[in-house]
Amino acid sequence: MFLLILASCLWVGVHFGIAGTVARARIVARVGELPFTIGYSLLSVGAIILLVQAWGAAPYVGLWLTPDWLRWVLALLMLPAFVLFVASVATPNPTVVGGKLTTPEPRGIQRITRHPMLWSFALWGLVHLVAKGSLGGVFFFGAFLVTALVGMPSIDRKVAARSPEMWARLGPVTSIIPFGAILAGRNRLVPAEIPVLVWAGGAVAWLVFLIAHPWLFSYPAVPL
Repeated sequence: MFLLILASCLWVGVHFGIAGTVARARIVARVGELPFTIGYSLLSVGAIILLVQAWGAAPYVGLWLTPDWLRWVLALLMLPAFVLFVASVATPNPTVVGGKLTTPEPRGIQRITRHPMLWSFALWGLVHLVAKGSLGGVFFFGAFLVTALVGMPSIDRKVAARSPEMWARLGPVTSIIPFGAILAGRNRLVPAEIPVLVWAGGAVAWLVFLIAHPWLFSYPAVPL
């Protein structure tokens, strides 16, 4: 369990001890953007490999039992997680590294949230943390959940500093919290701007993982 705790701290530390601080700017000033990106990517991959291996080796320490009805609710929560993920990779995202706002105003999934991919990771982490109900799950899935949630405002600050003109068009009319800007009257929901293939792709991916979960991860996602 100690290795899992250490790996979880390393994963979070890599993101917020380097990328989320002034350390990044100092390192880039010394070595350049490309070497930093390569080094940071290798460090991130190493951290996640260590985290996965530590998770597999950690002993099971149960904290709570997840009732069957809640497992069905959690499985349904993974549907929007898949849709958000597909939307994040299928449409331009101005909040990613090098991303740009290619339209006069945010469109599609950006009207709902500035961070569809991070919200998909956050939902995934939360769902599996609750479903697993173990101490190891708290550290493993919690590491991804914390990284995703804390990463959103951190990314916003970097985008605002990097591209103030783009942020002036993006920030005031969008939100971190899904539907936040829409409910506040700063934007409107336009489902037609999200391609049908995004909805279909998310639903198909969700169904495939739901059915294949026992074979992929040796544990059914829902009671059988």
